[in-house]
Parts: sequence; structure tokens; C-alpha cells
Amino acid sequence: MELVTHKKFKNGRLMPWGKGTVVSGAKGTVYLCGNTATADDYDPADKKGGGFAGDVAAQWRTVLGNIKSDLDELGSGLEHLIRLTFFVRGPFPDGGVLGSPNFRLDVLDAFFAEHCPKHCSYNNPPPSEVIGVAALAQADILIEIVAVAALPD
Repeated sequence: MELVTHKKFKNGRLMPWGKGTVVSGAKGTVYLCGNTATADDYDPADKKGGGFAGDVAAQWRTVLGNIKSDLDELGSGLEHLIRLTFFVRGPFPDGGVLGSPNFRLDVLDAFFAEHCPKHCSYNNPPPSEVIGVAALAQADILIEIVAVAALPD
């Protein structure tokens, strides 16, 4: 399998997301559900349990750890990421999602520096989109991330 993420440049500056990922020879694709930092006792059907992993940085670390575990369990891995979608809950004090205290590129980079350095924002991250939202499934959720990865042969 070959997975090539093309870097995105604007006026000669490297952007913190990839332009696109070309995958060839993969056995398939893994589409993960949206991951949040929901506690293990969460039962959405009975609306019981839940709670979320502390502050926004803790939620980011938990969500990214969940994605890593899910990909490993499904036969893929962080190194095979094709795309990430970030749903970030407001506030948006400057009107943009990147200015929200709930968007934590620093935590994302620290996680990838430890687990998959090729995907740090200053290196060659997968293509992504950052979407600002007024609310997520539960009031305490600050970030939800959807991941797509290749399934190696």
C-alpha cells in the first residue's frame, strides 16, 4: 500500500493541513464514527452515565487516544490516516473557529509528536477541516473528531 499526503502551501508557507491524500494498493478504508471524550459508563439509550474528561486539553487527548485505539483495533493505525474532521464547540470570541479556546492545535501536535510525528502540523498532516458548532451531542462535549484511514494490505 502507498499513502501519499501532499503538502499544502500558501504564498510559500506550509499550512497545518494536507492538500490531499492519494492512496493506492490499500485493502480498504476505515471510517470511524465521531469520537468524543465520553466516560466509559455513558449509556446514550438510557441517558445515564457520561461525564467527560475534564478540560478541553484533556478532552482532545482522550479523543485522539480513542482514535488511535480504534484504528489499531480495526487493523489500521495513525500512520494510515487519510482525513480528519474536527467539530469544535464555541465560543468563537474573534468570530473564527481557530480563535476558539476549544481548538487546541498544540495538544494535537503534542499527541502526534509522540505517536505519529509525520502528522504534526509542521510536518505533513492529513487533510482536515475545522467546523465550528454551537453544540455537540452532550452539553459538556467540547470537541468531536471524525477520522478516515486506509486499511493496509
